[in-house]
Amino acid sequence: MRIFDLVRQFVFINLKSKIDVFNNAHMLIGGLFMTQDKETCIIVGAGSGLSASLARLFSKENMSVVLAARDIQKLEVLKEEIDCDLVQCDVTKIDQVKSLFARTDQISRKPSVVVYNPSARIRGDITSLDPVQTKLAIETTCYGAFLVAQQAAIRMTKNGCGSIFFTGASAGVKGFPNSSVFAMGKFGLRGLAQSLARELQPKNIHVAHFVIDGGIASVSRPDSGEQTLLNPAEIAKTYLHFHRQDRSVWSSEIELRPWVEKF
Repeated sequence: MRIFDLVRQFVFINLKSKIDVFNNAHMLIGGLFMTQDKETCIIVGAGSGLSASLARLFSKENMSVVLAARDIQKLEVLKEEIDCDLVQCDVTKIDQVKSLFARTDQISRKPSVVVYNPSARIRGDITSLDPVQTKLAIETTCYGAFLVAQQAAIRMTKNGCGSIFFTGASAGVKGFPNSSVFAMGKFGLRGLAQSLARELQPKNIHVAHFVIDGGIASVSRPDSGEQTLLNPAEIAKTYLHFHRQDRSVWSSEIELRPWVEKF
């Protein structure tokens, strides 16, 4: 009887050990597939406004979120709110943009949607504008978008899918007095988006340009209650809708403005 009990105990221990090994392997493999299947969103030029709303929404949609900015310390509060990775990046520097995507490759393997938000605004009449500052502003608003789109396209072409979104402005549709620097950057950004849409959409990569025609509400600039400013959370929903669009009806551009905005 005692021998029988010892044999039974031996069999039970070995069986339990094999079951534990199987369960651990199952969890490991399952987690691996979940990581591979999980979408990744890279938001470039992240801050506390529209970018933060995009990050919250995409995180809520169970995406891995990567936030890139020159100053990532300002994003620490947002990082406490949602699960995201912060990457320091100057979009005008080729090596830093490459490092951003290399870092993302290590974190989540492939970008599903990339949003480009940076822009630099310098106001002034043509006779007084600083040429050096003008060059830097155009590099931030437009050239950086090219660098980011290039790295995104390399990966999305290989993966066979993805979305690249550019945040534009009314200055990219029409020029305004004393706003030539901003217009040059935004017109260039819109041209880049239109060209890439025709180039990449046949490769199953959705490219779209978002014309933000109006002020965006924020903590420092709250709406009066009459919805005269764009709600950043509602703008973010439009980006998500574009990313989820069926490719039979892809949109390449949309203008978003408050109901009182003149155009």
